[in-house]
Amino acid sequence: MAATTRRVLSLVLLSLTFFLLLHPCPTDSNPLKICNFDEIYQLGDSISDTGNLIRETPIGAATAFAKLPYGETYFNKATGRCSNGLLMIDYFALAAGLPFLNPYKNNDANFTHGANFAVAGSTALSVEDLAGKNISTVVTGSSLSVQLDWMFTHFNSICHTERDCIEKLRNSLFMVGEIGGNDYNYALFQGKTIEEVQNIVPDVVRAIKEAVRRVINYGAVRVVVPGNFPIGCMPIYLTAFQTNNSAAYDEYHCLKHLNNFSIYHNDQLKQAIEELKREYPSAVIVYGDYYNAFEWLFRRAPHLGFDVESAQKACCGTGGDYNFSLAKMCGAPGVPVCPNPNQAISWDGVHLTEAAYKIMSGWLIHDILPKLQCSV
Repeated sequence: MAATTRRVLSLVLLSLTFFLLLHPCPTDSNPLKICNFDEIYQLGDSISDTGNLIRETPIGAATAFAKLPYGETYFNKATGRCSNGLLMIDYFALAAGLPFLNPYKNNDANFTHGANFAVAGSTALSVEDLAGKNISTVVTGSSLSVQLDWMFTHFNSICHTERDCIEKLRNSLFMVGEIGGNDYNYALFQGKTIEEVQNIVPDVVRAIKEAVRRVINYGAVRVVVPGNFPIGCMPIYLTAFQTNNSAAYDEYHCLKHLNNFSIYHNDQLKQAIEELKREYPSAVIVYGDYYNAFEWLFRRAPHLGFDVESAQKACCGTGGDYNFSLAKMCGAPGVPVCPNPNQAISWDGVHLTEAAYKIMSGWLIHDILPKLQCSV
């Protein structure tokens, strides 16, 4: 009887924990407000692009992101976000009590509270560097260094002197990434082996490290550097590397060798961050743990309101075991959307749903906030 009571109590406490995580009390509705951020600046790829690619390249790869069903849940129209609604950077802005970040390529936008330089499909390494490794960039040439140049141009337009910029940016949050995932995506889908792709990890991490140096030299005081997702759990990879070898999968049916690769990248990135902390003791540099944020969500999917039967299937997609096909992706004519996107984790097989991003951003803010060293 006592054991049964303990089990029931444990379940109640677990349920209460989930409830509190999903429904924070009103005083915590804007947890990042404690940091008094005036602006947020974002560098990265499709995980955080709020509309740069569709303005930079209104045809080709960007076409799908420029029309419904992308954006259908929150905006009722496509904004260039690679999701059915909001992204993690949107939830970060909300948590800081700031407006959504406008894409830098929107010439008519208001950048009073920051700017988003992220471009879907972008890479950490330049087009030229990747070409030297026989890797083609198939979506955009706006790599991390190009985005940093945009950022420098923007700061030159709002700062009168170097000292003025340092003062302006003192109360800003800088998000450097997630970036680098596409370097690996392009390499793997162009036939490179995991071993070959591992060889470019030091170069990718070095590029991210240099980007952090540049933003700190601009005047950044607080910088978040996110790592990569467990890519072995994503429909695009589960489809492309599907195998009958059960040993290739973990207990959650994710491909182990691909998740191990993500861990390899993240470990090197964390080491680089520690080196940067020693190099810039007056800056606050924090690792954004996208891997564990996603894993936390994925392993608790049924408790968080997600449909466990379709946890590894694309909501918007068609074909195969994972409702995903590279030949007919979300946005193509005739590709259906699942009836309840809020119960799905993957939106289009590559990117996540608004509901998944909301849970991940909540986990990340909870993890990052004490490390940002914001005073009351």
